[in-house]
Amino acid sequence: MNNKSLMNSQNQTGPKQPDFSSKEISLLNERFEDGHPDEVLKWSYDTFGPRVVLGTGFGPSGIFLIHRIYKLGLKIPVFYLDTNLLFDETYQLKGRIEEQFNLSIIRLTPELSLDEQADQFGEELWNQNPDKCCEIRKVAPLRKYLADKKGWVTGLRRSQSPTRSQTPILIQDPANNVLKINPLAAWGDDQIWDYIHNHNLPYNPLHDDGFPSVGCIPCTSPVLDGENVRNGRWRGTGKLECGIHLPDLSVNESSDNNSKN
Repeated sequence: MNNKSLMNSQNQTGPKQPDFSSKEISLLNERFEDGHPDEVLKWSYDTFGPRVVLGTGFGPSGIFLIHRIYKLGLKIPVFYLDTNLLFDETYQLKGRIEEQFNLSIIRLTPELSLDEQADQFGEELWNQNPDKCCEIRKVAPLRKYLADKKGWVTGLRRSQSPTRSQTPILIQDPANNVLKINPLAAWGDDQIWDYIHNHNLPYNPLHDDGFPSVGCIPCTSPVLDGENVRNGRWRGTGKLECGIHLPDLSVNESSDNNSKN
C-alpha cells in the first residue's frame, strides 16, 4: 500500500476526508494485530507526520506509549485534557514525565471555568449530569484540538472494560474526523505493568491504592477485588466512558437517561 497516494486530502482545503477506505483499514488491522505496538507507532508517524497526536490521561497505557515514542525518536505531540478536577498525583506525574523525557505535554482546557460551569448549569454538575460535565470539560476541548489533525493515538485496550472489548487497532472516528489509532488494543494489564516495572518508569501512585483507572477527583473511586477496572469511574451511574471514545454519544439523550436512574 502506498501511503503517499492516500494522503492527497491532507494538502487540500475544506473539510477533511478519510484517508483510508474500510477495506484498507481492515487490511491494516490484520497486519498489525499480532505485531508490536512500535510497528503501529512508526506507521502512524510515517503516514501522518506531525498531524498525528497522542492523548493521555497518564494511566499505565499512556506511560508505555510516551516511553515508546521517546525511545523511537518519533516527534508525536502529546496532549492531555485538564478538567481542572484532576488529582494532585496526576499533575505531579505529568511533571515527572516532562522532566524525564524532556517533553512538553500540551494542556487542553474547557472554555468554562468551574465557577462559570456552576453558574450556568448548577453546582457539582458531575453529580447531577455527568455526561454534560464530560461534554464540557473533555469532549468539546478534544474535538476542537483534533479539528486539524489526521490521527489520534490512544491507550485503549480491550481488557479494560466491556465497552472496549471490541476495540480495533485502527478505526475511523467520525465524531472527530480522524483515524483513531490504538496500538495497545490487544495487550493485557500484565504486559503493560511488566514493561513499566522493567523500565523503572514513573506511574500514578494511586494505582497502588486501589485506583486502577484514575480520572477526575469527584468521579473516581477505588475498585473492589474482582471488579472491572473502570467500575471505579462514575460509580453508581452505569457510566463507564467520559464520551471521548463514544463517537455516537448524544449528551442530551444520555443525560435524560441519567436523570431517570
